[in-house]
Amino acid sequence: MENSFSTLAGESEYDLTQKGQRWFQECVEHEISYDAVKAIEHHRQRVEKTVLLTASTQYTPEALSAMLNIDHTLCSRLEVVDGKFTGRLESRCYGKHKVSTAEEFAQLHGVDLDRSTFYSDSYLDLPMLNRVHTPVAVNPDWRLKRHAKRAGWQIEYWS
Repeated sequence: MENSFSTLAGESEYDLTQKGQRWFQECVEHEISYDAVKAIEHHRQRVEKTVLLTASTQYTPEALSAMLNIDHTLCSRLEVVDGKFTGRLESRCYGKHKVSTAEEFAQLHGVDLDRSTFYSDSYLDLPMLNRVHTPVAVNPDWRLKRHAKRAGWQIEYWS
């Protein structure tokens, strides 16, 4: 992952942000699942914090969070100095870093992960799914589906 970002060194963050916004509007916005919107609203009605936790870099997840009125976005972040990418990651939010990022956030914001819900489609999120009270496999890849069935986790299929 980090090697791919090295190619951005010296590029303008502003330019990439503009391209990302266009891509989000053209390719992502209309693909958002109504079921996801309902799930977010369900948690909001229960006066629960909503947090998008993703390995993606900040640009798409922050746009998605803004559109869906999600309270916080935790994601990998590209390092920027003077408006230019350095080619390095400032912070990582994947693998073991995803759990530590969530735990740090939870401690700072008074969130009890042992009473929280986490939705994922990927077996790679197994550490985070195991960390919360209510793991939910959504449109799971085959490995997550198999694991979720064995563990008795909720499995949902969102269109």
